Amino acid sequence: MRIAVARETEGGEPRVAATPETIKKFKSFGADIAVARGAGIASGIPDAEFEAAGAQVADSVTKDADVVLKVRRPASNELAAYKKGALVIAIMDPYGNEAALKQMADAGVAAIAMELMPRITRAQSMDVLSSQANLAGYRAVIDAAEEYGRALPMMMTAAGTVPAAKVFIMGVGVAGLQAIATAKRLGAIVTATDVRPATKEQVESLGAKFLAVEDEEFKNAQTAGGYAKEMSKEYQAKQAALTAEHIKKQDIVITTALIPGRPAPRLISKEMVASMRPGSVIVDLAVERGGNVEGAKPGEIAQVGGVKIVGYLNVPGRLPASASALYAKNLLTFVETLIDKKEKKLAVNWEDELVKATLLTRDGAVVHPGFQPKTAA
Repeated sequence: MRIAVARETEGGEPRVAATPETIKKFKSFGADIAVARGAGIASGIPDAEFEAAGAQVADSVTKDADVVLKVRRPASNELAAYKKGALVIAIMDPYGNEAALKQMADAGVAAIAMELMPRITRAQSMDVLSSQANLAGYRAVIDAAEEYGRALPMMMTAAGTVPAAKVFIMGVGVAGLQAIATAKRLGAIVTATDVRPATKEQVESLGAKFLAVEDEEFKNAQTAGGYAKEMSKEYQAKQAALTAEHIKKQDIVITTALIPGRPAPRLISKEMVASMRPGSVIVDLAVERGGNVEGAKPGEIAQVGGVKIVGYLNVPGRLPASASALYAKNLLTFVETLIDKKEKKLAVNWEDELVKATLLTRDGAVVHPGFQPKTAA
């Protein structure tokens, strides 16, 4: 059983799919591990640390690998160096990327998308969306504080009092909850909103104030999987009116709203941006999916009037060492379910609910029911 940790080729991706800690665990399962030279440098892990943990370090590591671990989906030129039948496990970003799925199918690999991991108890330690979103929520507050020209906590000094910053979190998933906790720790006055009624108690437990139109639609606004439902136009209008009034008084707004497989919902209009005080900051964590904020620019800090709109891409990657450590642990706990530890070999149960939920391609075809190629009528 040979496991390869590939180097990331996509520009601006500093994370790596393994750490010395997870290498040691894989070795204990009977695996031979090879890590691409320089794969961990941007995450603060030199090649020598991988070698000390028992991995082979080489320029090319995927040719004979039974399992290839990556952060991002492999590009077509990378797939040429993978053997047919190899398990390729990564964050695949499959929505709207049919051509890339076909390339992986044509390459004959079994591609597994970690972000499709079901939200069930046994898969909690494999949930890459949560592990990475947690860091994104934290980093969003740090990035906002960096761009905001004032202190966040109230400060009483002999020269006068500095008022506490008002921070508004829009979308209370994992990223939103961590943003609330971080902003509170930094001394800000925090409010938050979400369409899911279950989040109200979570927000208040962190010491923030909850803001929402709490009507009948609001009470039924959560899917069985724990995601937000898409709300009616009527509800969106009512919520937008409430939000618009609130945003006028905020110093920092952080938006985190994403619905899997759909463009990011528009939460903040250009009129709302214009209503904010000069020096205010908005951080849009959904910018990679079209953005929650009108005027946000992917990969840039847009200056709209006196307001800064922060649109950094790959926000978890802005904390590469922490993000890699958590992602590598997610991969380890998943791959462990695919190994027969007694025989010390790969033993994938293709009927396992975790595999069925995440497997995109196998035996030359796209097999996931949610991503089947559209056939001509």
